[in-house]
Amino acid sequence: MGLFNFFSKEKKETLDRGLSKTKESVFGKITRAIAGKSKVDDQVLDDLEEILITSDVGVETTLNIIARIEKRAASDKYLNVQELNTILREEIASLLMENNSVDTDSFDISSKIRPYVIMVVGVNGVGKTTTIGKLAYQFKQRGKSVYLGAADTFRAAAVEQLVIWGERVGVPVIKQKMGADPASVAYDAISSAIANNADVVIIDTAGRLHNKVGLMNELTKIKNVMKKVLEDAPHEVLLVLDGSTGQNAFEQAKQFTLATEVTSLAITKLDGTAKGGVVIGISDQFKIPVKYIGLGEGAEDLQLFNRKEYVDSLFGDSNEKKND
Repeated sequence: MGLFNFFSKEKKETLDRGLSKTKESVFGKITRAIAGKSKVDDQVLDDLEEILITSDVGVETTLNIIARIEKRAASDKYLNVQELNTILREEIASLLMENNSVDTDSFDISSKIRPYVIMVVGVNGVGKTTTIGKLAYQFKQRGKSVYLGAADTFRAAAVEQLVIWGERVGVPVIKQKMGADPASVAYDAISSAIANNADVVIIDTAGRLHNKVGLMNELTKIKNVMKKVLEDAPHEVLLVLDGSTGQNAFEQAKQFTLATEVTSLAITKLDGTAKGGVVIGISDQFKIPVKYIGLGEGAEDLQLFNRKEYVDSLFGDSNEKKND
């Protein structure tokens, strides 16, 4: 087995473990709901709808999925329960594809943009700073030079945590004193990266949601100051959401997408929770690509979101099904 295949297998096993509780919760319920049934009827669809909604897929997305299955059932004239998992798998994969979640297998960034600036947003406690550290690790592993900007200047713990990650990964962290202007930190971080010919700059930001206007103004100011030193910065605005919070993650996504233009999502803490269905709903409702998923505490446990692998982990690998 080649080295690449070994790491791919290891990554898939981590994903399977991370989504195991969601798989058991959601699809265990589906199995029980269709037990003894020979075809997909209204009762089966009602049960499926309830299971998906209570599994944090979200009401709108669930209704979308049910409508797709009903359409398939109507066109096929007869749909047996053995086919339901296959069709559910296909429709969820199709839904994710439509919402710009495309399969990718590389952390590489555009070689035409240097430094590539990522502004990271999200409320406190979702794993934002940890995600930044893991991203820095992944980029560093691929030979990229990385700078971190500690622009969450309102929490000493956030700055300290970022410094710890910087030391662990071996990348510089640009910071100022507590209470300093976050935009000034972002300016310094990008300026330092340019001066040192760095490849990537990742900027941490404060995640206070008590005042939406204040949040919007602060994020806008940071972006405007970035542009003074690098005209097209930031190149990416990454929103970090805690997948284990279920419906609360939807509300956070709503608030941040109103406050700023979010271009990608990272959904953390999917390991150990039965709420992995939130990935489907958030991707569908906000039409923003899920780029990363967090499946553990280790630096290597941040994975690129892969639509096919995600669906396979929820339903069981399609090759396994053929061998059952």
